[in-house]
Amino acid sequence: MTEEKKNRILPRILVVDDVDTNRFILRDIITEMGYQPILTENGEQALRMVRHANPQLVILDIAMPGMSGYEVCERIKADPETRNIPIIFISAFDNPEDMVKGFEYGCEDYITKPFIPEVVKVRISIQLKLYDANRKMAEMNRQLQASVNEQIKQMEKERRSVLYALLRVARENAFYDDSYMERLSYNCRLLAEAMQLSATFDDVISDSDVEIIELAAPLCDLGNMAISVDILQKQSSLTEQENQIMRRHTVIGADILSDVAKVGNNNSFIQMAIEIANYHHENWDGSGYPTGKRGNEIPLSAQIVGVAGAYCALTEKRTYRSAFTPEEAIKIMEADSETKFNPEIFWILKRIAKQLH
Repeated sequence: MTEEKKNRILPRILVVDDVDTNRFILRDIITEMGYQPILTENGEQALRMVRHANPQLVILDIAMPGMSGYEVCERIKADPETRNIPIIFISAFDNPEDMVKGFEYGCEDYITKPFIPEVVKVRISIQLKLYDANRKMAEMNRQLQASVNEQIKQMEKERRSVLYALLRVARENAFYDDSYMERLSYNCRLLAEAMQLSATFDDVISDSDVEIIELAAPLCDLGNMAISVDILQKQSSLTEQENQIMRRHTVIGADILSDVAKVGNNNSFIQMAIEIANYHHENWDGSGYPTGKRGNEIPLSAQIVGVAGAYCALTEKRTYRSAFTPEEAIKIMEADSETKFNPEIFWILKRIAKQLH
């Protein structure tokens, strides 16, 4: 016997029969084939052994005291962990109705008594080969699905990288600080996590939402790439006409992201990014833009970015002013907490102010 044969794991075949003679005959046939027989006398033992020994095949008597073979088969096939184990029914009866009933319960084959060793060997070999082939096919499908999922993730990552590259253009046009995107992402995540601990928001913000808002928040100003640099970097107050142009960045950003969604990348990240881009300048009292939404008509993701984004903007140097200190920024925002911002979200931000970047 080669070393490989010594080391290989023998297929385990569970035999379930209340008659000693039948069990021993099948044991000898299975051993002669080079496989490992496991003998049980009733259905209860069989079900325990199926879970414990994980056999590759079950040879199951139909007529047993207590639990019948049909019931044992039904319970094995009902369990997701064991349903793929093939079952061969054995019976002293060759009534076609019994055979059909066995197949209806989920068995793969049928052997009648008295046993003809050559027939038993062929039936066992066929079922073990099918079991092995199905197992390999399932593993191939699992690997294929994992590969497809990884490719989808990579494609989404690449598309996201393109969006962030466009955002960098928008940021540079607006003359934002280099760390603006990172600060906004961090502060939005921190705020969303703090909101999870509040009674108001604990059941509406999931861990997945926290992850997505961290990634999607920086895309709020994607539309700035289509706004004139002269307006974005103007060091004095904007005219009414310039203000109207500037406000278009919300709609432009949402339109760009909507176009991305239409070409097959319509996922929760893109959907949240569209909401944020479109509505992060809406105000709690309805005085914001572009649509004048008020209160909880404003998507929660946009409310979060609106609050965290205001803090980031106030504490950052702009072309027309110096940066405010964190304390000054919180004080300014507090005056607007019931007009511009959801007051509950603002007060959560205020409580975690020392942790903000």
